[in-house]
Amino acid sequence: MLDALSVDLTPVVAEQPDPLLFATVSGAHLYGFPSRDSDVDLRGVHLLPVASLIGLREPEETRTRMWDRDGVEMDLVTHDLRKFVRLMLRRNGYVLEQLLSPLVVHTTGAHEELRALAPGVLTSHHAHHYRGFAGTQWRLFERTGELKPLLYSFRALLTGVHLMRAGEVQAHLPTLCGEVPEAPGYLGELIEAKAAAEHGPAEGLVPGRLRADHEALHRVLDAAEAETRLPERPGSLDALHEFVVRARTGEPS
Repeated sequence: MLDALSVDLTPVVAEQPDPLLFATVSGAHLYGFPSRDSDVDLRGVHLLPVASLIGLREPEETRTRMWDRDGVEMDLVTHDLRKFVRLMLRRNGYVLEQLLSPLVVHTTGAHEELRALAPGVLTSHHAHHYRGFAGTQWRLFERTGELKPLLYSFRALLTGVHLMRAGEVQAHLPTLCGEVPEAPGYLGELIEAKAAAEHGPAEGLVPGRLRADHEALHRVLDAAEAETRLPERPGSLDALHEFVVRARTGEPS
């Protein structure tokens, strides 16, 4: 299995038309259940010049690059800083997981500053993001019978519960199993099974029990949202606005 942290992005960074503020590993590697044949999902932020945003041409707010390394497919998806921060403010847990990922393959001072501002965008409404993502993955599991969307669904629910209770984004499923008491005990076995194949079937499982546990975790998330101390609205809009302006214009802090 390719070590996600061994990825050398130096040539890729050098080829970018605009500065890359950070790139981290997301997906199954971040969630703690990569397979031998898992793709490596790299996510990050680039910084467009002012002229690209105020001119007549449509700015490249999102860029994608894919390549193969030692037989493993890799993809790098980056958003322009302004778009990325707007996604942060829209209660998008996915981009927060990318920003806060401990699997860092490229970083800058701006990355660290943005990470420090992340807690200010956390709200009780992030429960809706994780509830919706879990539902989408559960339906995919029911349609395909694959283990991957099943783990994605449980991971999303547990991330949402932990966020509502602890006020922090934790995307690593093995860690969540130890942090959330309501996590089903068999998830560890499913993680081990997932290591064998990225799109392997979910075998030896009792559908009725899976559904019951999944629905129970939805209720746990509902209760955690109702009791959370997280605010209803983000409190760091002004600070994020100032950060984006400084990063774009190069003004000192």
